[in-house]
Amino acid sequence: MIHLKKEDPEIFRAILEETKRQNEGIELIASENFASRAVMEAAGSSMTNKYAEGYPHARYYGGCVNVDVAEDIAIARAKELFGAEHANVQPHSGSQANMAVYFSMLEMGDTVLAMDLACGGHLTHGHFKNFSGKYFNMVFYGVNKETEQLDFDEIRAKAREHKPKMVIAGASAYPRTIDFAKFRDICDEVGAVLMVDMAHIAGLVAAGKHPSPVPVSEFVTSTTHKTLRGPRSGMILCREEFAKKINSEVFPGIQGGPLMHVVAAKAVAFREALQDDFRDYQEQVVKNASVLAESLASKGFRIVSGGTDNHLMLVDLSGKGVTGKVAEKCLDEAGLTVNKNLIPFDKESPFVTSGIRIGTPAATTRGMKEAEMEKIAEFMDRAVAARDREKELAFIKQEVREFLKAFPLYTDWIGDMEAS
Repeated sequence: MIHLKKEDPEIFRAILEETKRQNEGIELIASENFASRAVMEAAGSSMTNKYAEGYPHARYYGGCVNVDVAEDIAIARAKELFGAEHANVQPHSGSQANMAVYFSMLEMGDTVLAMDLACGGHLTHGHFKNFSGKYFNMVFYGVNKETEQLDFDEIRAKAREHKPKMVIAGASAYPRTIDFAKFRDICDEVGAVLMVDMAHIAGLVAAGKHPSPVPVSEFVTSTTHKTLRGPRSGMILCREEFAKKINSEVFPGIQGGPLMHVVAAKAVAFREALQDDFRDYQEQVVKNASVLAESLASKGFRIVSGGTDNHLMLVDLSGKGVTGKVAEKCLDEAGLTVNKNLIPFDKESPFVTSGIRIGTPAATTRGMKEAEMEKIAEFMDRAVAARDREKELAFIKQEVREFLKAFPLYTDWIGDMEAS
């Protein structure tokens, strides 16, 4: 980054410090991961200079021969990876992928049944401050108060009562396997379209570690980072019969020119996800999450729903006498990055919360396994107990740095940046 360092030393310094932060702390935010250097090189390539409105071989600009190659490859790999009939790799984010599906199938005011944010859903699944909640009549399902898992009897009853035009499955904070076939059955009964937002579990699905929603859904949306470990962006998978409608809704419906450098980076990530070692990685992600949940439970933390089947867990902190907001802060000071999160039937506000959300994709990318998850649980337990003692938190942070020397991240890059 010698050119950046010379032209804009302030931004260079911010990037260097962020790279150091990632290397020196344990990243436990469930929606974050570490992209490979190959993915980041594609994302920082000359393709950032190219406008390419339209689709491969049907652009509104000249000079698209090379970006056409990149997008064709990304589409083919996405279809192969998930067994999809059609893939649109142009959405800039998972939110825009969701928007394109909504606008392609719904009219303003149509009824949609989706998971409540407080029980693990996403803002774009109907929150009143989001476009989805403003434009459509959203009805919500949650989880069973006793099991804290999806209650399909309730979901079916609400579908029968409200007759939604679309049902949304998928979540941003749900630790259990989702039975997409049951959602399909409910949709068929009430004549609804099924859209699955698999942003969080896309990597698990690609590796066969979670049932795929593709065979039973009209539409599947996703981000391409998180467990998929690609660039921050989105995509849509759908049946061939909806291909033309989806394509036209993405462009020119809600977007202009695609970000071709990011499309190229998606293609790289999809190739990585097609390799055998990616399946091994996702298997370890799930093992690590299970061990981390068990280790935290053994230290007195209550795990929502009693455990996890995927890459994340929700931790109820009320028994520890601490809020999610306070825990997030003290853990950060100890070198452990999490996010405060509502738990089902939470009595705290979204700005405070009773819980935190924890995920294992990023730590697993660094090579950590079960033994390291037990150590992380120990760090977390000590940090929460020492939440009001700055010196003790600083001491834990130094321990974390030493611990992470066995799992280096981007260290050659950091060295090159500092030496340039």
